[in-house]
Amino acid sequence: MSKSMFESKDTDTSSTTSKNTQSLSFHSSNITPAKIDWQMDDTGNKVPVSGEFGDVYFSNADGLAESRHVFLAHNQLPERLTNLAPNQCFTVAELGFGTGLNFLATWQLWRQLRDIHPQLATAKLQFITTEKFPIPLTDLTQILALWGQRAPELTTLIELLLAAYPPLIAGCHRLSFFDDNLTVDIWLGDAAESLAKLANNSSSSHVPYVDAWFLDGFAPSCNSTLWADSIFAQMQRLSRPNTTAATYSCAGIVKRALQDCGFQIKKVKGFGRKNEMLTAIMLDTINLTDNNNGNNSKDTNSKDTNSKDITSYNNTSTAAPDNDSQSAKPTDNLPAHSIVIGAGVSGLLTAWSLANRGIQVTLLDKSAPLAGASGNPRALLAPKMTPIHHVDEHLHTMGYLYSSRLYRCLNVDAKKSGLVPIVEPTGALDLLMKANIGTEQIADYPDEMATTLSHEQAQTVSGLKTQDLSENLYLPQSGLVNPQALKDTILMHPLIHFQQVDVKSISETKESVCIEGSNEDKQTISISADNVVICAAFESHQLDKRIFDCRKIRGQLSWFTPTTEQLTILPKIPLKYSGYCALFTAQTGDAQLNDVVEQHSQFLLGASFIRNDTDIDIRTKEHQISRDKLVTAIPEMDSIIPTDISLWQGRAGIRTQTPDYHPIVGVLADSKRIWVMSAMGAKGYAIAPICAEALTDMMLGTFAPLSTAMLARLSPNRTRLQTPLT
Repeated sequence: MSKSMFESKDTDTSSTTSKNTQSLSFHSSNITPAKIDWQMDDTGNKVPVSGEFGDVYFSNADGLAESRHVFLAHNQLPERLTNLAPNQCFTVAELGFGTGLNFLATWQLWRQLRDIHPQLATAKLQFITTEKFPIPLTDLTQILALWGQRAPELTTLIELLLAAYPPLIAGCHRLSFFDDNLTVDIWLGDAAESLAKLANNSSSSHVPYVDAWFLDGFAPSCNSTLWADSIFAQMQRLSRPNTTAATYSCAGIVKRALQDCGFQIKKVKGFGRKNEMLTAIMLDTINLTDNNNGNNSKDTNSKDTNSKDITSYNNTSTAAPDNDSQSAKPTDNLPAHSIVIGAGVSGLLTAWSLANRGIQVTLLDKSAPLAGASGNPRALLAPKMTPIHHVDEHLHTMGYLYSSRLYRCLNVDAKKSGLVPIVEPTGALDLLMKANIGTEQIADYPDEMATTLSHEQAQTVSGLKTQDLSENLYLPQSGLVNPQALKDTILMHPLIHFQQVDVKSISETKESVCIEGSNEDKQTISISADNVVICAAFESHQLDKRIFDCRKIRGQLSWFTPTTEQLTILPKIPLKYSGYCALFTAQTGDAQLNDVVEQHSQFLLGASFIRNDTDIDIRTKEHQISRDKLVTAIPEMDSIIPTDISLWQGRAGIRTQTPDYHPIVGVLADSKRIWVMSAMGAKGYAIAPICAEALTDMMLGTFAPLSTAMLARLSPNRTRLQTPLT
């Protein structure tokens, strides 16, 4: 990859696109890393310069001071964040992530305020940023190392950002920093298109909006596309009265565009040698000229007061929200208590996402957690790859990347608590026997995410000796998820309480939702909450007939304890073919879920695929099916895998699948309080985490890490689910 930098500076050809968001023409393409040049600033320090646009990423005087002056001070973030109420969420949207310096300055401020204001312990900060030409990790590491030397207070934050930094592929990359109640969504790709994908037509009564804008594109004279009408149209759509904006630029095109989309602008003292900069605030209602092509859309939260004509700006005062109308999400009517039905991977991750937003969760299951299809000894975390030209809308890929980051983060929590790791990094080798992507398309991906090994490298990595491995997909970030460890870590959250309850009915009123059922002692109980999320796989339909009656697919996974000799010749890493196989060491606690020999190696293979079969008995013939599938795909395994399968162990679960293969995520039709998260198929450990985040965002009125189009494809009420399976 060429050298590059991350501080936005979008180039696209849509600057003449109409403000009508419906007319935006979308396209996806490979991400092009920024090209970085270097020069000396006023104090003799090296600073990066955009090779594409010939502009500096930050001030030659002091980039960090510039960020604090322009974006923090002139969006009044110290005051506005301090005044957040418990559980309130504040959303910052930035055009141009660049070096990440604006984000780091915001993060440091947020940490400082939380340290001195106890009421902020449950408040949330959501940071959304766009970048079309992102900086590769190696370049970003070099740039931020210089800032770590100049501003030691950023060192810890820089390390955390670099550790979570995503591979450079298009789409939304959610970084979650749970200890700080901070979520960062990095949308890689064209800025106008990325903003247009943000959903603010929420399924709940809480509509998401941006509280403060950081307009940090390169100068309009260098890169006009980040100052195009299509950008400001999205700003108007995503803002509400009292939303603020700040930018170093005082160019006429910027002033006029802000005014035309409903902001009142003001000139204030700029940073360093710049005499002036702009601040802006969106008014209650606006009179716009007709250059919006008739699209004078107003925020759904706007008040119908007398309109104000926007014609001028003030040279001295700073735009600020009214004291009695802080620009942040109200906390009234936000759920305080949620019931989650089903303690498989969907229910566990939903409970986790809700609890991390400060919501008390009662997690219910008629059996123990992970008693169903999610309770296998291990789950292989590996995506079903897609050609890169539509990766930004590919749930499996974006879900896999988020899951990988989440499980690595949870590994830290597990270690602190003395628990075994949630994910074991192993890498995985896909032999491309059942894939919709070839080696030429794999080459489009960053090597750190997916690559093709030479035949010799693939043999070395896998341990296979005679298999033709010239066609392969190597996934260096893949690993084996330990469901038992994940469950134990999640259930340690202080806001999650598990109860064994067999739910019989759900009733919804205007004020609450109530479930009735029986506990393990067969006693009838009822529990009320603000809402309920049904995560009961194929049994979800039994709890509410509005939930699609999905296809049921039985899958049996098999495993055995290898001999010492077998251990030396079994595959070294997980392999994907028409099934998958993996060697793992059973950890303490694994025997609670499955018949494994703890602290001993186990070889896992499978799984079977039997439609419309909901029995979960262990079948010898399906052990044989899994063995036959493996040795057919990899003939050299025939002499290694035992032919005597009488001592093999197994587990059968019922996968739930929709006709369009997408899961079901969202609120049910004609309901405000009953939600569903189901039908993850065989990819629950990869996609449930990001789906749970999206559901929680929709419920609470914050921006989801999935596009409007993707949320529509996941909706419980989508057209494809209106016709029963035949």
